[in-house]
Amino acid sequence: MNGAELLLECLVAEGVEYIFGIPGEENLHLMDALLDSPIRFVTCRHEQGAAFMADVYGRLTGRAGVCLATLGPGATNLVTGVADADMDNAPLVAIAGQAATTRLHKESHQVLDLEQLFQSITKYSCRILSPATITESVRKAFKLAQTEKPGACFIEFPENIARLEVEDAPLAVRSPASAEPPASRIEKAARLIAAARSPIILAGNGAVRGGAAAALTAFAEALNIPVAHTFMAKGVIPFSHPLCLGSVGLQARDHVSCGFGRADCIICIGYDLVEYHPHLWHPDGDRTIIHIDQSPAEVDRHYGVSVCVVGEIGSSLARLAALVAPRPGNHLRPLRDALTRDMARHADDLGFPVKPQKLIHDLRLALAAEDIVICDVGAHKMWMARMFPCERPNTCIISNGFASMGIAVPGAVAAKLACPDRRVVAVSGDGGFLMNSQEIETALRLELALVILVWTDASYGLIEWKQLNGFKRPSHVHFNNPDLVRYAESFGAKGYRVETAAELLPILRQALADDTVVVIDCPVDYRENLRLTAELGEMVCPV
Repeated sequence: MNGAELLLECLVAEGVEYIFGIPGEENLHLMDALLDSPIRFVTCRHEQGAAFMADVYGRLTGRAGVCLATLGPGATNLVTGVADADMDNAPLVAIAGQAATTRLHKESHQVLDLEQLFQSITKYSCRILSPATITESVRKAFKLAQTEKPGACFIEFPENIARLEVEDAPLAVRSPASAEPPASRIEKAARLIAAARSPIILAGNGAVRGGAAAALTAFAEALNIPVAHTFMAKGVIPFSHPLCLGSVGLQARDHVSCGFGRADCIICIGYDLVEYHPHLWHPDGDRTIIHIDQSPAEVDRHYGVSVCVVGEIGSSLARLAALVAPRPGNHLRPLRDALTRDMARHADDLGFPVKPQKLIHDLRLALAAEDIVICDVGAHKMWMARMFPCERPNTCIISNGFASMGIAVPGAVAAKLACPDRRVVAVSGDGGFLMNSQEIETALRLELALVILVWTDASYGLIEWKQLNGFKRPSHVHFNNPDLVRYAESFGAKGYRVETAAELLPILRQALADDTVVVIDCPVDYRENLRLTAELGEMVCPV
């Protein structure tokens, strides 16, 4: 076989189902070999869209999503999606074609040092210089991409290496077993929790990645300790559970902030600092911090860990729960009650444009608990993260490490491929939507059914929110939109425009039943942004 065929055999051995990408001159041998491979190639309309698809596919499945580009501008277009996967701890392997090794030493058409380019945004970046190193390079990339903390890896594949003949076979795929924390760490953590007067749990995306959602809920129940979670850990404890306090990460004083202010012991379970900096919830650095995760704690002056319990999270929690007696009562229940009142406040509001709270309320009514929402980045992300209730993990996908706009539409394509039996909705602002709306064509070509709910305000709303808070005036954030209904129809998709608040829920239900790609244009009343900031600034803690 040639090098390209061997590389694909390695991908098959890794369990790869899809490669998202764009064909190019320097990956011609790989594209030809794909015709004889069981791997399905998804032809995208932009490499950034391909990288976001691989990113979301990896996050939902736990297996590395794969994206492919050609050299030069094709590879550089992957950068944002690859960086997003790396900072969001989603397993991803990016592959880019490259010019022949005979011209890498000099100035040459479209040639960049891609190995070096990707080094700062991946866990591992390599250049294949011989067909004899293909199997090791691929195995290492997948192993590192999928090992805690997961992230992105990159392989540069020169075109002359792809066509060289080779006799080899993929390396065996072995998953490393998680270590168990020593009994002394478990016992010390148990003593600290038992001695605490007002403990709180901060759950992060690591608990979702570790498959520890059920174990975390059981742990919280056994000890009767309330749970706050990061944006990316929504659903790690069902929102309907009385111990769930909702999301932290608004970066403003919120109801749940009172819980951290009152806490003397904060139990961080699968918490990633990249999502929500410790100085925002632990400004004085004077509380007892217990770190429970599959990887050691990051160093930060506001994250001084008293005991670090590193190992399989579910097992660690079960061992801990057996050593600590349950606490009486739920001292933070008023925080949950305050949040649920906020969430329900505008459920029946018929004002127009539609209030964010009403948008979220109707979207939740239209979807089942197992359905998936892919949330873009912008003002709507802050509302969705705070107010969209989830009963299961990975049912509201939010990028909050790298937090890149443009992820929602391509992410929804990947979500529908990864979970074909579940309904998928992309929630986007009008700014983020047009960054990767070209992937509507990809979704239609693949005959996927998904809904794209666009919150329209003709502005980069989150930046305007911050400008008005800080400077009392907006600066260069306004723009014009195309007719989104006609835009959708020009692709062959369906389009709906919400013209009264009462129409929103019926349109959502119709769109979900349409069995095609549907774009919904819904004007949003972002005057609520400043009202929320003012209310939280004047908030009196309810505990």
